Amino acid sequence: MDPGLLILRLVVGLTLAAHGAQKLFGWFGGYGLAGTGGFLEQLGFRAGKRAAFMAGAAEAVGGLLLALGAAVPLAATLIVGVMLVAIVTVHWTKGFFNQNGGFEYLIVLAVAALSVVVTGPGRISVDAWLGREYVGIAWGLVSLIVGSAGAAVQLASRHREPTVHPATKAA
Repeated sequence: MDPGLLILRLVVGLTLAAHGAQKLFGWFGGYGLAGTGGFLEQLGFRAGKRAAFMAGAAEAVGGLLLALGAAVPLAATLIVGVMLVAIVTVHWTKGFFNQNGGFEYLIVLAVAALSVVVTGPGRISVDAWLGREYVGIAWGLVSLIVGSAGAAVQLASRHREPTVHPATKAA
């Protein structure tokens, strides 16, 4: 079981870390803080660069922690939060399937991270080496709740444009 958990953590964690590096540094074909910030401003996030930094940092730090098997409840909390924000702001209206821009990929990443919290990162992990594994259903629920709360705060801070502009008049 431990090698399987290591493989899962490495694939999911490093994938997320790479997505974070796209946002933060423009690596791997990403747009960096300026480009990602501009996109996030179009979605209603004010201070787009700050929002891009927060999203990129959550993905990069959460992904690296998950890959290492270090502080896995924190890793899952960060991953759940950033995935929920992305689902709500970009992917929800496109349905479930990724081929249509849907949210299936993001849900898989978030649930994989939560699953590592529930099962534990395995013996081949920083948490196990330190003897500080915080695992189980309760820790998984804490990660889900705190990640969801963080996402809700971020989503509540969005500025939503009115659907009908004041200059528009009905005929």
